[in-house]
Amino acid sequence: MDNWTELIDDLVAGRWMNPETQELASVPFESIVIKESLEGQEVELLNQIGLSKNLLLVCDETTYTVLGKRIENAFRASGEMQVMILDHPHADLSFVEELRPKFSSFDGVVACGSGTVNDICKHSTMLNGQQYAVFATSGSMNGYTSATASMRLDSGLKISLPSHAPKGFFVDLSVSASAPPYLAASGFGDCLCRSVAQVDWWLSHRLLGTLYLQSPYIIQEQDEPELNSRAGQLPKGDLEAMGYLHRVLTLGGLGVSFSGVSNSGSMGEHQISHYIDCFAGDRHPGTLHGQQVGVASLTMARLQSTLLSADKPPTLKTTVIDLPDMERRMGKGIAKQCRDEFAKKSFEGMALEKANQRLQEIWTEFKDEVQPFLISVEEMEELLKSSGGPVNYKELGVEADLYRDAIVHCREMRNRFSFLDIAADAGILEDFAAEEMNCA
Repeated sequence: MDNWTELIDDLVAGRWMNPETQELASVPFESIVIKESLEGQEVELLNQIGLSKNLLLVCDETTYTVLGKRIENAFRASGEMQVMILDHPHADLSFVEELRPKFSSFDGVVACGSGTVNDICKHSTMLNGQQYAVFATSGSMNGYTSATASMRLDSGLKISLPSHAPKGFFVDLSVSASAPPYLAASGFGDCLCRSVAQVDWWLSHRLLGTLYLQSPYIIQEQDEPELNSRAGQLPKGDLEAMGYLHRVLTLGGLGVSFSGVSNSGSMGEHQISHYIDCFAGDRHPGTLHGQQVGVASLTMARLQSTLLSADKPPTLKTTVIDLPDMERRMGKGIAKQCRDEFAKKSFEGMALEKANQRLQEIWTEFKDEVQPFLISVEEMEELLKSSGGPVNYKELGVEADLYRDAIVHCREMRNRFSFLDIAADAGILEDFAAEEMNCA
């Protein structure tokens, strides 16, 4: 492709007409640049968005080596940039509070890195009222252009917090192509969840009347097939494959700007990943979020396929909220937080009767409505495998009992309704989870 920001430029400039609303869409960015090389353009890119003096470049040791040093050298003549290299950074609120005073004396912050570095800079600058920009170092996740930050609370619970978007987002495809292949596979896993997340979000909308927008998917629909057809080229560092990966990741993040929530690309499959991150402790295998999301997306695809193959909807029973068991697994502090969120989507009494009646009314139509959203389990698994990503919990290195618990209990963590809730309240989720252990 000659122009990797085609359509993205129209979104940033406010020129894209949203067919869902018949209004011009607006996203909170001043500049998004994706090119095969940005070498020599670093100062100009930042100057164009008003970041020209008294800047702080934030990296970790790896991202400094692969790109940060180049950015630092570009500013050496002007002396307007200082560098902070974080030692094993972690995206939690306590770490953010440590960094905020160190950030506050600068006119702008430039993040150099993907998930953790980006989220730390994003949230710290939002709280400080500062501007920031980010240079990507890999195509490992879609959070570069999201207005939320994935942060661990003081209690230990990991959630998505409202944050702000960078003024500028810059991708040097040659840098991403040179990154270890597992990073691109992680990003691809984060893209692959689109189908299952869309089915879950549509279920929540149709059953409970929650918000649903088609526009986050409209902007991705041309690029997703292009990326999927090149999944096998990602481990080779192919620039064209990397370009489509970054386009889909970028457009996926921009979709959050339309709704203000991340539901378009984060439903049941992300809850499974979040549970692993929050409660694995020393048993965490060190896998990336996107790698876990890829495997969890296959789990959700199998669960959705199982339920959608039935002529009649499952019959829901009263939602069981077992606080003592949650406290045993999560600890009292997190369990209370989760219980309060979990209770918001629980069914009992009249709410249960209405939910079952509604399922009966919409089931046949719903099954037809989601057909355009679906990618078969077999195709998803083949795509994920060709990208170099793990396809089951054993390949992730997650212990069987931990992955089973994640399937069964992750729905307790937040008020976001998915097929996990349907299966659990119908009394079939535990049996499904046990069967899922045989898929490795």
